[in-house]
Amino acid sequence: MTQASDLPDATSHRLEELEHGLFTSDLSVNEFLLVKHAGFHPVGFVMGSSIYHIGIQARRWGKSQELNKLTEAMYNARELAMTRMEEEADELGADGVVGVRLDVNYYEWGRDAAEFIAMGTAVKAEDGTSYRNSLGKPFTSDLSGQDFWTLMQTGHRPQALVMGTCVFHIAHRGLAQTLGTVGQNVELPNFTQALYEARELAMTRMQDEANRLGATGIVGVRLEEKSHQWGSHTIEFLALGTGVTKGTGEASLPVPTTIISLDH
Repeated sequence: MTQASDLPDATSHRLEELEHGLFTSDLSVNEFLLVKHAGFHPVGFVMGSSIYHIGIQARRWGKSQELNKLTEAMYNARELAMTRMEEEADELGADGVVGVRLDVNYYEWGRDAAEFIAMGTAVKAEDGTSYRNSLGKPFTSDLSGQDFWTLMQTGHRPQALVMGTCVFHIAHRGLAQTLGTVGQNVELPNFTQALYEARELAMTRMQDEANRLGATGIVGVRLEEKSHQWGSHTIEFLALGTGVTKGTGEASLPVPTTIISLDH
């Protein structure tokens, strides 16, 4: 087995053990069963990590604007973690990773540093068919085991977990603006426009990633908002979803009662 240059030495030993029949997985028992039913078996729990120093960017108190330096930092840090997770999956000869989770942790030893973690269960097709994505890498997906099984039944296949991010500073309202709306039901257009624009930027960047992969759609889209350590007027908008393509196989719609019976 060739050791990936970007992974710790301890990773090599752990992955070698997984090549001899043992597997690890964070799938629930029901998810494990449905992934097997979809024609895949888990080969190992994989992860990637990056502790990233997030720089400082000046912002104007009364102006709404994207903070490009912070946007770039949040995106690059997640990409590093995702890439290392993919390297672990590649070492195991996996076709993809299901149930991917992206977390951000902060520690007491640095408010300006954060650990970005990507983790999931690497899987391999039991019939030997390659399900790697259009870039030749293991696919990644944040779909649960149940949703992964359902997706495969519909004739689609995952390409990659796609994301778009935007860190945006929302302008403060001046005293005159605040006093002018006291006791009134009225839209706050400066806040509306800022949040609208930030979400649109995140969503557009997610779609751009999917287009570069040749995906025909994105499923399971969610839009997360977090202020992290920046305060209430600076927010990161993160759009996430699984880019999918239509496979060549014939679709067979799943029977809902099958899933219900497995959950009880």
